[in-house]
Amino acid sequence: MHQQLINLLKRREAVIADHPWRDRDPAAHLDALREVSEAITAWHSENQNHIDSQLRHYLQKSSFAKALSHLQTADH
Repeated sequence: MHQQLINLLKRREAVIADHPWRDRDPAAHLDALREVSEAITAWHSENQNHIDSQLRHYLQKSSFAKALSHLQTADH
């Protein structure tokens, strides 16, 4: 269940880190960031009753780096 969220969080980090894309096509870069962020929000809405309180807190606060770290260090 959490692998999908991990993939989305990693994809978001990759988009943010792609500075050449951002510099070349800021609108498309922003669209991609918006798309993955919306997918994370949708995942959270669909699964919020099945995740631990700490992960729920990180997602509610849009602390996506903390959420990814939490998932990678916890036994999920």
